[in-house]
Amino acid sequence: MINWEGKDKDLLALIKYIADEDKLEKVLENPQVIKTPVVRNGKQSTLGYQPDVWKAWK
Repeated sequence: MINWEGKDKDLLALIKYIADEDKLEKVLENPQVIKTPVVRNGKQSTLGYQPDVWKAWK
């Protein structure tokens, strides 16, 4: 769910090495690290641009 290729390398390093119980809070404080778009189709979802997957959805 996290875009490890993002521009803010310091923030990404912090998220990578922070205690597991604190990671979600840090990501929610910094939504720019989440891969987008998040596309939902009922119980299915994708992260990032994936038109081939979307075409297969019914």
